[in-house]
Amino acid sequence: MRVQFDLTHPAHVHLFKNAIRTLVSEGHNVAVTARNKEVTTDLLDAYGIDHTVLSTKGTTTAGLVAEWSLREVRTLRYMRKFDPDVVVSRALPSAVHAAALTGTTSVVVTDTEYTWKIAKLIAPFVSYWCTSEHFSREFGSNHRRFKGFDELAYLHPNRFAPEADRLRQQGVNPDEPYFVLRFVSMGAHHDVGRAGVSPAAKRRLVEALSEHGTVYISSERSLPADLEAYAVPTDPSDIHHLLAFARLCVGDSETMATEAALLGTPTIRVNSHADDQQLGVFVTLEDRGLVESIADENEAQNRAIELATAPDAHEQWADRRERLLDESIDLTEYLLEIIKEAAEDSTESERSRSVTESSEPVLASSDQPTSGQSPSDQPPSNHSASDQ
Repeated sequence: MRVQFDLTHPAHVHLFKNAIRTLVSEGHNVAVTARNKEVTTDLLDAYGIDHTVLSTKGTTTAGLVAEWSLREVRTLRYMRKFDPDVVVSRALPSAVHAAALTGTTSVVVTDTEYTWKIAKLIAPFVSYWCTSEHFSREFGSNHRRFKGFDELAYLHPNRFAPEADRLRQQGVNPDEPYFVLRFVSMGAHHDVGRAGVSPAAKRRLVEALSEHGTVYISSERSLPADLEAYAVPTDPSDIHHLLAFARLCVGDSETMATEAALLGTPTIRVNSHADDQQLGVFVTLEDRGLVESIADENEAQNRAIELATAPDAHEQWADRRERLLDESIDLTEYLLEIIKEAAEDSTESERSRSVTESSEPVLASSDQPTSGQSPSDQPPSNHSASDQ
């Protein structure tokens, strides 16, 4: 089986790393195409996953348009050369379009309703849509739903166990109270018109929490000089160990808020759209008492102090996490089943095409085009994938 994974964000590396490792260990031919964005390639290197970089994140709107246009072309070229049975990705136009153009079965995993505009554009070309059961949109007959969360592909107890010694080796004392703040750039296409935590609120939050423990900041953007001392000291690949032992996680990141909650860490999600109830994942996590979504920065800060100083908060979150895990699946196992099913479908489709083509009548010599006919008048030839 030949499988291509297209990864354009650090979260994609975490999501698919265990499936990649399992497929490789089983002897399948796996290719990974990547994008230079934040620590995406650093994570792939840290996990020992071979990859090919197809583009670098544009720094302006025009730059992003140019980048994604180039990525469409490069992804198509790469896919024609590698000739996968299945391509696996998030809701990425470049991967899905290339799969459609090469006749490759596509598997798309998504949990973000904000990307519905892109989803609508690629929907006709996707072979398998995979979402959690709490995803609020419907993609039709090829839509598969699972019980759980995308992040349980790498944070399910079958896949991850927090290690305190990894933190100690990097200067973090897991036995002392500390808090993780996560701030994103809000530069994704689905963030247009939305805002994260303001610079002033970030400083106020750091100052207030510093009275109760150590503050570590994970940020997509470079930190200003007065906040550099708070930068996360651990390797990017160890961020989940840091989250697991934290007393609190606060930030405007959707992904890290979900990760912290699923690790049983008290979590506050704060951004301008925190209370819009559009993301099914947070509707569920809020209902289960694992995330508190607050749009007002001052209110979020006050609640953060309450949780940071509550002696039983971490225990409460741990209990709620256990109850949720009892109802959730190991997503990596599920993805492997879907990928193998998709590969079988691809093989069956190829066999059907071969049978159909072999049964077509062969032209007699008198039926061959004369010099007055153009090549386009001839019956289409049976090209291999490398010829397409």
